[in-house]
Amino acid sequence: MIPSVDERRVRLGERFPEWTPLTLDQRLDRCAEEFGERPLVLTDQRTLSYAETAEWSVRLADGLAALGVRPGDRVGLVMANYLEFVPLKFAIARAGAVAIPFNYLYRREEFSYVLAQSECNVLITMTGFAGLDYLDMLDAVAPGWEHGESAAMPELRQVVLLSTDGRTREGIRTVDGLGELGDRNPGAAVPGSRTPGDIGDILYTSGTTGSPKGVMVTHDAVQRTAYASALTRAFEDGRRTLFSLPCYHMFGYVEGLLAVMMVGGAIIPQPAFNPAHYFEGIERHRATDILCVPTMTVALLEHPDRATRDLSSLFAILSGAAPAPVWLWEQVRAELGITEVTTGYGMTECGGAMTLSLPEDPLELSSDTVGRPKLAGVAGLPGDICVYRTADPVTGEFLPPGAEGELVSTGPTHMLGFWNKPEQTALALRDGWVYSGDLGRVRDDGYLELTGRSKELYKSGGELVMPKEIEDLLTRLPGVSQAYAVGVPDERWGEVGCVWIIPDPGARLDAETVIALCKEKLARFKVPKHVLFAEPSELPTTPTGKIQKFKLVQQAKARIEGGTS
Repeated sequence: MIPSVDERRVRLGERFPEWTPLTLDQRLDRCAEEFGERPLVLTDQRTLSYAETAEWSVRLADGLAALGVRPGDRVGLVMANYLEFVPLKFAIARAGAVAIPFNYLYRREEFSYVLAQSECNVLITMTGFAGLDYLDMLDAVAPGWEHGESAAMPELRQVVLLSTDGRTREGIRTVDGLGELGDRNPGAAVPGSRTPGDIGDILYTSGTTGSPKGVMVTHDAVQRTAYASALTRAFEDGRRTLFSLPCYHMFGYVEGLLAVMMVGGAIIPQPAFNPAHYFEGIERHRATDILCVPTMTVALLEHPDRATRDLSSLFAILSGAAPAPVWLWEQVRAELGITEVTTGYGMTECGGAMTLSLPEDPLELSSDTVGRPKLAGVAGLPGDICVYRTADPVTGEFLPPGAEGELVSTGPTHMLGFWNKPEQTALALRDGWVYSGDLGRVRDDGYLELTGRSKELYKSGGELVMPKEIEDLLTRLPGVSQAYAVGVPDERWGEVGCVWIIPDPGARLDAETVIALCKEKLARFKVPKHVLFAEPSELPTTPTGKIQKFKLVQQAKARIEGGTS
């Protein structure tokens, strides 16, 4: 019998009567002392306990130090959700280095950019994943890397390999070899070289509006966010969270790994999303909680295995990245047996998800809002982990309470800035407030409503156009599954509207119908000039499912210039 939400929050508060800032490796050591042989990582092949993870991370940290890693160095991780990610992540912290978990789906140009921009000193990488060959990529972007030097990547000194396809390179150390090096150099990693307020991670943004930026966050910041998640979602002791969302992203890293550690729980990481594997993992490992985005949730509901697997352990879901209608959550309750639905909102620059709906909230709040600032409830933390306001998206000036504008926030979990990008830092971080680029309002009850993206606004004939207004109108048109509005260059008007329409399967739509509806319902300057049709697979998305509108603009320009629709 799962205790009530209130009982769980009381128990968690008793475990944390006050907040003690720790480095990430110190957090692991404290958990290893308290939880010992409890599982921290559960996979079909192997289980890692807290004690085993701590011991393995010590060996790996000593190996990194023996390789020449010094406090403040930057160690990159190109690693899917494999078991090794966890001890490696804490080993980097134990060595006093800064971890850079890279997006492992980057193509060559993207990989080259972040590797150089981060000034990565040591890279720990898979040999291959999902058809990508990282050894070939290294050969192309950092020739000479095998010999410890590359003119193209002068900061890169060492590479360590995790063989995911049976391949290695002669003379290149493996992850197992790194641990063996640590065994030969015990104590090489000097403890206490970093403080909780030092940079622990550089996390690259998904790039919905341009080139990825490296967000600098402290050891303490991500742990505060994780604790606030556990408290807000009322984690029970030993919670087991299954997810395939990548740990290079705040979703898997903070809402998954770090949050379960607050209650001696375990993660069940999966390298890629597959509905059948989700159901199998829930049954095999008795997961109580899953992390999803709405498209994943729909895929789970549509998969036949949901009726044949034992899902009786599962009662909680956290869904982020996009809103979902009430009917979806009603189906989740009815068909998956989930009783606690939460949704959230945030960004890497703020320390991850900064708002959550409460598991005891009515489902309407999980559809109409993105929750309220997370609970904290610990001496040494504010009552809310952050504060939200709105600002004028053009001038940046704060607006009155309840007014719609650009969402801005401040709090102890927010970023220190972007790595080696002072101009972008100054634009995003002003007087301690992070300007999100998202449009919305803060309701009287503290819950946030999202209404669009300020960075997606465009001007047509000098008039400001909000894409979400057009999108909301068009998605109510029968036969329209999804709609995305962007501004494209125009010689006469500066910019004009272009809408991407993804029809329902089998629907017959034409541009004239779309334009006619817009003319009927919208001011003249808001009526799009171009209508383009596409299949869902053609939409450019980030790994967490967000539409990359800057790429939609590029694709629209190419189609319009090519005379196709």
